[in-house]
Amino acid sequence: MELPPRRPRATILTLSRSAGVSASTVSRALKGDPRISKSMRSRIAELARDAGYLPNALARTLSSGRSGLLGLVLGPRSNPFYATLLEEVVAQSADRSLRFLILHAGPGPIEDRTTEALLQYQMDGCLITSADMSSRAAEICASNGVPVVMINRVPRLHASAVSCDNAEGGARMAEHLLAGGHRRAAVIHTGGASSNGIDRERGFTEAFLAGGGHIAARFDGRSIYEGGHDAGRQIAAMDARPDCVFAVSDIIAMGAMDALREAGLAIPRDISVSGFDSIPEAARAAYDITSFEQPLTTMVRRGLDLLTDRIADPSLPEEAITLRGTLIARGSTRRPATS
Repeated sequence: MELPPRRPRATILTLSRSAGVSASTVSRALKGDPRISKSMRSRIAELARDAGYLPNALARTLSSGRSGLLGLVLGPRSNPFYATLLEEVVAQSADRSLRFLILHAGPGPIEDRTTEALLQYQMDGCLITSADMSSRAAEICASNGVPVVMINRVPRLHASAVSCDNAEGGARMAEHLLAGGHRRAAVIHTGGASSNGIDRERGFTEAFLAGGGHIAARFDGRSIYEGGHDAGRQIAAMDARPDCVFAVSDIIAMGAMDALREAGLAIPRDISVSGFDSIPEAARAAYDITSFEQPLTTMVRRGLDLLTDRIADPSLPEEAITLRGTLIARGSTRRPATS
């Protein structure tokens, strides 16, 4: 089927012809230049509205050297946490008139071609919510004056960062399980080099051992539901089964919980299960997972502050901000007897 020809877009030139004035006069009028009479400014503004005129972002880039575009690096879609994070970034960015272009989505490190895209599209900065930057990628951004801010990650070379206190969150979860009478824990970690997962596991382990508990087993949850499910099957089959599970993310905890239930175990009567992130799916009645909630709204706000400040003033030093989260006790873990 042949498509109808697209209606020509309104430009400064077409508006100048309609108004019977020069293109420079239209440009000044749209910017509110007082050298153009108020009546002419009003007339040109009305013509622009009627024609559906929008400023040409490419032309603005050529004249100002800034594109108004920011790069965004997301984690794998298999983890709903990143969908929630994306929604928060988009909502807060719209309030600031910022526009993001997704450069990378999924597991694995940021490739050099992703960094090259930052420069090819003349992006003003980059927000990274997952993945690690290579030293070369960090150097490319730094040498070209492209500020980088990491959210939900620890800082790397030439980057500022905002993260939750993951070690403290793991420790708080250990204290919660100890208070519920648990003494034998299974830990399901990410199995990779994720700084978040490592800190959560470390914080939990240190606090659980210090409180008289024992780590009965550790499993690789691979940061996915299926990894948690595999770990849950192995836990259910253990002769000396743990009395609680700490998974370093909710999506892993959800997989483990389903496997434990399939094996005939009741939660939390037979075994308690806890997670991290407090994603909306984990709070649903089917799971009701005790989790550690990251202050996501504040993390995004502070991250955007860091990024826009460094776009405006590249001389600002890098910063690393750590925020405290909140333990959300739900029905997947036994409560302390005193409660």
